[in-house]
Amino acid sequence: MASKVKPQTKRPSKAEQRAETMEQILDTAEQLFSKHGFYGVTLKDVAKRVGVHHTLLNYYFDDKKTLFDAVFARRAVVTIEKRTKALDDYEKAAAGKPTVEGALHAFLDIDLDLYIQGGEGWKNYGAFCAQASNSPEGAEFMDKYFDPVVLRLIEILKKALPDAAEEDIFWGYHFVTGALMLTLARTGRIDKLSHGLCHSNDYEAVKQRMARFMAAGFREICDQLKAERTG
Repeated sequence: MASKVKPQTKRPSKAEQRAETMEQILDTAEQLFSKHGFYGVTLKDVAKRVGVHHTLLNYYFDDKKTLFDAVFARRAVVTIEKRTKALDDYEKAAAGKPTVEGALHAFLDIDLDLYIQGGEGWKNYGAFCAQASNSPEGAEFMDKYFDPVVLRLIEILKKALPDAAEEDIFWGYHFVTGALMLTLARTGRIDKLSHGLCHSNDYEAVKQRMARFMAAGFREICDQLKAERTG
């Protein structure tokens, strides 16, 4: 009777093991930073949650700021690439006649889709960015990674509002990003205020409303302040 030969399971290479450990570290750090911010997390906290000795983290990262940067960069490259392409495609399709709402849809919707479709990891990243945007250290990384795509949006908004004062467009963006970061923070406040009518995790509902709401605000402040300056 022939003996059954068990299929051999290929052991992961050292490079694959390092890559897997790196992903675990980044996922864990992302979740912890999203809840406690830069100052509320230590390398020892991350190591303990991953289940490794804290000296291993020093093998991968020089310090906490290096880890924070790595968490930022991992998903930033994805959202920046998608947003930039969406803005470029929109401007081309608009054929020289972009609208505020169209530009905001291109900028916001593609990002919201990542949080809708990307699972808990992307939702943690959204909360991580919301935490980061409200601290000097985090703002430094927001500038480093996101300024180019934000300025691309501003460029299109200037074409959509050719008579608007430049500072009004920048203020408009400031209000947009504030609302977006509050949404990504998923604080649960709107759930309580609305007695369950609205939910912090309902990014589909946000997607249906945010660009339209913000476009109206842009037009209002730009038109009203223009009238006050010229009147």
